[in-house]
Amino acid sequence: MASPTRQRPRFTGLRPTRWAHPNEDVHNRLAYRVLEEVLAYAAGRYARGRLLDIGCGSKPWKELFEPFVDEHVGVDLVPSARNPSAVDVIAGAYEIPLEDGYADTILITSVLEHLEEPKRAIAECRRLLKPGGHMILTAPFIWPLHEQPRDFYRYTPDSLRYLLGEAGFELLELEPLAGAWKTLALEISYALRRYRRGAATPLVDGTTRAVQWLGAHWELVDFQPKFSWSHLTVSRVPPAAG
Repeated sequence: MASPTRQRPRFTGLRPTRWAHPNEDVHNRLAYRVLEEVLAYAAGRYARGRLLDIGCGSKPWKELFEPFVDEHVGVDLVPSARNPSAVDVIAGAYEIPLEDGYADTILITSVLEHLEEPKRAIAECRRLLKPGGHMILTAPFIWPLHEQPRDFYRYTPDSLRYLLGEAGFELLELEPLAGAWKTLALEISYALRRYRRGAATPLVDGTTRAVQWLGAHWELVDFQPKFSWSHLTVSRVPPAAG
């Protein structure tokens, strides 16, 4: 039997969420706990000035980023049904009608998998960022199909490095959001959803909570990041760029 790795997860998912993301539910609570940790870390270290939130939806992370930025500008294809005033610019990710160097920070989280041409979207982000500006991006690697028929890709760390490098970004951080056990816990939780009806609901919810608790805690003992369900990248436009 192989001995557990000595490496530890940077983002544990052990703390309750604070920002009440509208998609959070019992089956994905661990994912949102981790994602909050990830974005709080990235916001505190890298978010400044004018933030451009691409694929913003209802701007669920606005309050998280608020202490660190001066302005939060949302871009999406359509107004949000939950918060119609959240989308400031109606546009796709490939051609956003804003000037070059518009933003100090770009946030693009859980969006890249839904874009047929991710290279075009990353190039557009590069155009919109000021020299020295940062892009905070998350993209899934092991995750169930969702929002079909617009679910096109999954991203390995190497593919993210390639896409960002091709667009002229300098990669500062590339971090797994989880290891094998949190990812497995989330996959089991999603698989159990089909049984969540009627009298079985309390049993399914209790099992889901137990599986996620166990996955998060066992990962403190045995962290295998090559199985991460998603990754964070932080990259920047080189300061000397014109």
